[in-house]
Amino acid sequence: MIDQDTSEVLLSKNDSAVLPIASLTKLMTGLIISEARLPMDEAVTITEDDVDTEKGSSSRLKVGTTLTRGELMHLALMSSENRAAHALGRTYPGGMNAFVEAMNARAQLLGMRDTRYVEPTGLSSRNQSSAKDLARLVSTASNDSMLRELSTSHGYEVAVGNRTLQYRNTNRLVKNPEWEIGLQKTGYISEAGQCLVMQAKVSGRKLIMVFPDSAGKLSRIGDAERVRKWVETHVPGGMPGALPTGLPNGGNTVIRQVNG
Repeated sequence: MIDQDTSEVLLSKNDSAVLPIASLTKLMTGLIISEARLPMDEAVTITEDDVDTEKGSSSRLKVGTTLTRGELMHLALMSSENRAAHALGRTYPGGMNAFVEAMNARAQLLGMRDTRYVEPTGLSSRNQSSAKDLARLVSTASNDSMLRELSTSHGYEVAVGNRTLQYRNTNRLVKNPEWEIGLQKTGYISEAGQCLVMQAKVSGRKLIMVFPDSAGKLSRIGDAERVRKWVETHVPGGMPGALPTGLPNGGNTVIRQVNG
């Protein structure tokens, strides 16, 4: 956890450990599309190439579905829609290879030395990064107004033929009035565990929170809640105090005070 304005590390553990990052990948996917200034109203059609052969995951976006690039961005960032994210990369100028090259080049520019991308969805466990690197990505992405808006949207509807598909945010904290979240992304594959990154304002401070490899389905939310309460109690006054209790010992979960 980092204070975004001062770059002060408030809490950290294993922040350089390189792990699969699952759908946290989609933050970089969104950043590349946004910075490319591609037309958001351009129609994009889901093809067989967008079907997941890595994990065999399902999707409500059937082959032949046509949405705008902006709609696909919304679904990828808010609901972690894999076919949407893949289609964004596939239709990038130069195709998928050029898109993945752009992802890795952007990571290098950000100083993300532990990071490697091989595709835009996060379904591949070969997409890897460290908590330290992910904090850099979240800080940059949180300055992009489109990524902020789409990733924190509560829900979204898209018209597909005669049907209307309703999607919800994969992070229930965006609806919690106790949170002021500027940007977020969740992720899960078995190799990565439950993952969560957020930029949020807590006690007047803009904080970057990175929770890779949480142990259980609800532990990433619980970890975030415990850390927020710890910050509210101890960090604003600059007084060290008891660390958040109940955090698991595994993964990269924040448990050690560094500063503040």
